[in-house]
Amino acid sequence: MVIEKEIGELLRSRHLTMGTAESCTGGYIAHLITRVAGSSDYFCGGVVSYSNEVKHHVLGVSEDSLVQYGAVSRPVVEQMALGAIRVLGCDCAVATSGIAGPGGGTPEKPVGTVWIAAALKDMVVSECCHFGTEREDNIRLAANTALRMLQQLL
Repeated sequence: MVIEKEIGELLRSRHLTMGTAESCTGGYIAHLITRVAGSSDYFCGGVVSYSNEVKHHVLGVSEDSLVQYGAVSRPVVEQMALGAIRVLGCDCAVATSGIAGPGGGTPEKPVGTVWIAAALKDMVVSECCHFGTEREDNIRLAANTALRMLQQLL
C-alpha cells in the first residue's frame, strides 16, 4: 500500500486531521494526500509558503529565525509545521523547506539539502536530509520522507 493511503487510514481510525506547509515541495505532498479518494475526511488543506513573507505572515515563522538561521533550517521548518496546525485548524502537519535545485545551493547548504518536520498537536520532530542534485527527485524524496515521518509520529 502506498504511504498516503496508509496515513489516511491512520488519520481516519484516530479521528485526526492533517495539513501541509510546503516550500521546496510546492504542494506535492498535498497532491499525494488528495489523490486518495476520501481524503477530504482528514485533509484540511495546505500552505505553499515559497517566500519568506508567506512563511512569516501566514504561518507565523519568526523573522528572527528567518534572518538568523535562514529558511532552510530546523527552527523555520518546525515553526512552519506548527503554524500549519494553527492556521488550518488540524491535528497534525508536515513541513518542508529546502533547496530543490538545480541552482540555489551554497557550500553550507548545497542543492538537495531539505529540512523536514512533522508535528502532532504540539509535538514536533524534524530532520535534515541531503538528497541529490535532480530537482524532481528531491521534491519526490522530500515528500515521501515527510509522509514517513508523519506516519511514525502517528
